[in-house]
Amino acid sequence: MAKNLVIVESPTKAKTIGKMLGSNYKVVASVGHLRDLPKSKMGIDIENNFEPQYINVRGKGDIIKELKKQAKKSEKIYLATDPDREGEAISWHLSNLLELDPDEKNRVEFNEITKATVKEAIKNPRKIDMNLVNAQQTRRVLDRLVGYEISPILWKKVKSGLSAGRVQSVALRLLCEREEEIRKFVPKEYWSIEATHIKDKIEFESSFYGELVEGKEVKKELENIDETDRIIDLLDIDNFVVTNIKKTKKKRNPYPPYTTSTLQQDANRKLGFSASKTMSVAQQLYEGINIGNEGNVGLISYMRTDSTRISNEIIKEALAYIKNKYGNEYASKGNSYGKNKKGSQDAHEAVRPSSIIRTPESLRDYLNNDQYKLYRLIWNRVVASQMTQSEYESTNLTLLNNNFIFKANGNIELFKGFTIIYSIEDKNILLPIVEKNEKINTSKIDKTQHFTKPKARFTEASLVKTLEEDGIGRPSTYASIISSLLKRNYVKLDKKKFFTTELGENVNSFLLKYFSDIINKKFTAEMEDELDKIEEYDLDWKKTVSKFYDSLEENLEKAKSDTNTYKVEDKKIDEFCPECGSQLVIKHGRNGEFIGCSGFPNCKYTKAIIKGTGVKCPKCGGEIIEKVSKKGKLFYGCSNYPNCDFAVWDKPINEKCPKCQSILVHKKNRKVDEIKCSNEKCDYIK
Repeated sequence: MAKNLVIVESPTKAKTIGKMLGSNYKVVASVGHLRDLPKSKMGIDIENNFEPQYINVRGKGDIIKELKKQAKKSEKIYLATDPDREGEAISWHLSNLLELDPDEKNRVEFNEITKATVKEAIKNPRKIDMNLVNAQQTRRVLDRLVGYEISPILWKKVKSGLSAGRVQSVALRLLCEREEEIRKFVPKEYWSIEATHIKDKIEFESSFYGELVEGKEVKKELENIDETDRIIDLLDIDNFVVTNIKKTKKKRNPYPPYTTSTLQQDANRKLGFSASKTMSVAQQLYEGINIGNEGNVGLISYMRTDSTRISNEIIKEALAYIKNKYGNEYASKGNSYGKNKKGSQDAHEAVRPSSIIRTPESLRDYLNNDQYKLYRLIWNRVVASQMTQSEYESTNLTLLNNNFIFKANGNIELFKGFTIIYSIEDKNILLPIVEKNEKINTSKIDKTQHFTKPKARFTEASLVKTLEEDGIGRPSTYASIISSLLKRNYVKLDKKKFFTTELGENVNSFLLKYFSDIINKKFTAEMEDELDKIEEYDLDWKKTVSKFYDSLEENLEKAKSDTNTYKVEDKKIDEFCPECGSQLVIKHGRNGEFIGCSGFPNCKYTKAIIKGTGVKCPKCGGEIIEKVSKKGKLFYGCSNYPNCDFAVWDKPINEKCPKCQSILVHKKNRKVDEIKCSNEKCDYIK
């Protein structure tokens, strides 16, 4: 019988760690939180100094019973939940449930799940850190107060089933403000003039810059076509002369290893992953993957971190790899990176591989596509962080034509450095070798009309970046914030850009009217600082909650008495309910839009919105239609489901594969746009 009990959060992690520790240890999973605030009521005793009223999570009774049984059999209990505030709180709740001595050193944490790290952590347990626990309790209580006090008012004033989150509402405000900026933006006309030159078979462009006035360059904006045409008429196509050549050698530093936030941003930009998908795949890599002879191993360090620091051991491994693979000239002397900003997760390292020796290629057969792509992104970033700078030469040419100034810029890569494995968006623009006072052949002069554009709509990457820069929430919460905004239909994603909905804007308008002092960047960032102080300096967390509640309470009564309407009516369609005769409307649920009865809740008739493809099912001849999975992902399946189970992820087209006669599909994403066979065993691509 095992003498020691180790409790972790997930079954996957339990399986990985169990194999590492051997027969003297029994490793079990709590499967997340076992105690939490109740769902049926506020669960906070406001009159009793905001005391949380924790209860056992519904459905976890058998797990709690089994944990207590195993605890009684064990000589020593180790609480090995995740190494952050949330994990510390889970360990504290476990300690209470199992009636452990609060002064006992039974808390272990590890930043990565490798045999050496886990065994070292077991040798050095510590007491539960109540400052970490209290910081988590503060966040939980604050969020519960906002959710349970404001959300019911939203149900009455706007629409039933809505939610107001303390940080979520600030993110919504950012999105609504950006949408308002875009709507109010008035485009301004401007023009450009480009000259196309050629020398030594190298074609390049110069652009109009301005005018030479009393020997000085004066930049000039072209605001209309008349002014543009006037200048073109004064230009002599055979009279472009080089008046200045400026060459500068520049260097670009490698990027630091990933934090949670920068990982989410890069995965969104480079892989097309949502923040929630990035965190989900990273969790799999952290908890352990079976990689053959080594068994289950955690492939990356803990993915919730604000730090860019990596261990000396990883630096040494990276430098050895670089020297062996690319040569000494690509290896730095060992770049050390500090934390980005003050933050609770800086005790951990950056997101990094648990071993540089495990290259992405060596793990390819053990990882699915998403795991491989994200692991490669993380591995490349860390190795690149230990490489030398990239070097390039920047050339700026100034050309003069009848006192009008044109400029041409070019960059030539001199040494790849870290960019040999970490690609950046930077094009080589080749300019010919020219001399001062040289006349340059010109083939044409063109004019182009432009209009100024408003600020771009937020993508997931740019929203995450803004939230972090403004100190709103923590990177570990961004995925859930974005998911909540989408799920509630406050915003929509179209071509990876956020658009606010009428519902989201109405919710924002209502919240701004009564709770603008709470749902603003400054207040939310200050609250994050307060949470850090609770963790670091043992501040009284209940005083923080009390101060927050005073601000909230002042506005609750005013909001309740508001007589204005913020309601969003469901869109009516030209159909009537077959069960009660009421008009049918388009509603929005967890998995998108559907058709429902306007008589709800008295009538609960619903039906799906069917979007056909016009393609027949190859199995039964029914139509293939658009569908949405339980996780909200679009796929295509037979309309005769469940009698027919045909389904594909990519959009089918009305053509058959010439090789195997399966239907063809159009696979289109950030990196691929192709017609291919739907049969995974067939390699046909059109």
